[in-house]
Amino acid sequence: MNRRELLLAASALPLVGLTGAASRAFAQGAPEVVIGVLYAMSGPSAQVGIDARHAFETAAEIINGSFDFDMPTAKAAGLAGLGGAKVRLVYADHQADPQKGRAEAERLITQDKVTALIGCYQSAVSSTVSAVAERYGVPFLCADSSSPSLQRKKLKFFFRPAAQDEMFSAAMFDFFDAQKKKGKKIDSVGLFYEDTIFGVDSSNVQRKLATERGYKIAADIKYKSNSPSLSAEVQQLKSADPDVLMPSTYTTDAILLVKTMAELGYKPKNLVAQASGFSEQVTFDAVGDKLIGAISRASFSLDLAAKRPFIGKVNEMYKARSSRDLNDNSSRELMGLVILADAIDRAKSTDGTKIRDALVATDIPGTRTIMPWARVHFNDEGQNPDASPVLLQYTGSKFVTIFPDDVAIAAPIWPMNG
Repeated sequence: MNRRELLLAASALPLVGLTGAASRAFAQGAPEVVIGVLYAMSGPSAQVGIDARHAFETAAEIINGSFDFDMPTAKAAGLAGLGGAKVRLVYADHQADPQKGRAEAERLITQDKVTALIGCYQSAVSSTVSAVAERYGVPFLCADSSSPSLQRKKLKFFFRPAAQDEMFSAAMFDFFDAQKKKGKKIDSVGLFYEDTIFGVDSSNVQRKLATERGYKIAADIKYKSNSPSLSAEVQQLKSADPDVLMPSTYTTDAILLVKTMAELGYKPKNLVAQASGFSEQVTFDAVGDKLIGAISRASFSLDLAAKRPFIGKVNEMYKARSSRDLNDNSSRELMGLVILADAIDRAKSTDGTKIRDALVATDIPGTRTIMPWARVHFNDEGQNPDASPVLLQYTGSKFVTIFPDDVAIAAPIWPMNG
């Protein structure tokens, strides 16, 4: 899909935002607030961008319509604080390239006059986009990039409602500790990670936690993202044979890793992934028969619909567009846009500083989200510290929640491969 097609498709949506001249247009009755959405819509990560688009369109439908959901912005049609203004989304294809992301963010701000930005999946792209947003004083809602370093820059216009990899990895090691107390053998871990910000930051956290909690690091392997072959790396993993393989990979690499493990006869005792490629339906469509028992950290559990029925209804709205259930990424994207729209609504303005102030003041109970979070609020780094993670296990047909115990619906299969 080229840029013209993306913009034409986006213009058909009943959606987003205004600054400067756009604010004057709003005062004259133009009922919309324009938000810039940055994802890879082409290349190896295109499916992630397609799924994200479905998630944002679902969120916009909730924001712009009227639904009996106990969610921010759901019940009023449009943004009540701006006279019922609708959200309109403008998409940009960053092609998973940080410099392309930088250029597209600047174009959205200076040419499309967006009120705010949301994105970007790849942490390396979110890094450059957040810098552009900061320079222009435009709020950037980091929907799904999980690198801890993104918040360390102490940017004033950066906000992340979902957990980051320090929080996700801590949940993994809490799970390992709990399994050990139940008599399961977990003495060593194998770190396998791609060479961009996401993989490197993830491995740094996991290396530190493994050392602190007394787990041997049997393998510590960094590989080149989008590598054409992982045979040498898988041979190293097979030789090391850790009790738990912990991959931090994007989708194409995750599929290649699993195929290469099968070709070389390596069956990890257990696999606990930093989501990303191991949370995507396309991965399980391709190699799911080889991933029965695999575990992934997550921000979302569809099991929660039993306690909050509106989650199931939101999922059906998303599924009608995408033909698949919400997952770790798409749930964060959908909820991220709702949280951003709620702040714009409370700000009663399209001014970047006023929206930033409203984001700082955010305080939403977790029960009013589709996530297992305790609460949505932001610390002085723009991070939500109460975005409680969960662990999900693939059963062969679906994911089930196995940790923590207070939300688990099934006991873990451990080990996954005997």
